[in-house]
This record gives sequence, C-alpha cells and structure tokens, in this order.
Amino acid sequence: MKAYVDPDLCTGCELCVSVCPEVFAMEDDVAVAFVSTVPADAEESAQDAADQCPVEAISIE
Repeated sequence: MKAYVDPDLCTGCELCVSVCPEVFAMEDDVAVAFVSTVPADAEESAQDAADQCPVEAISIE
C-alpha cells in the first residue's frame, strides 16, 4: 500500500498528521507521505486519514 498527498489540493489542515503520524508529516505548509510504503500496522489509519481529508488530497493505492 502506498500513500500520496497532492500538494496542489492540500490545504495544510494537519488532520492526516494527527490521524496517522506514522505515514504523514507536514513539510512547509502542506502534508506529505514520508514513507514509500505504508507499514502494515498503519494501513488502517492511513486509509482513515485519506477518508477524512476535507479536500480529498490523499490517494491510497
């Protein structure tokens, strides 16, 4: 599973970072997925972060 944050859509609300800090972090004023592959124990929280993103900037594959 991989996570990606579209920097053009991200508003920097930090919700994903609070939901899944194992995968997401803030870089300047936008969120980034700082791991290349989502760890198995963080897959559920990464998906929750994507589902809760208010601007749908997170893609999970």
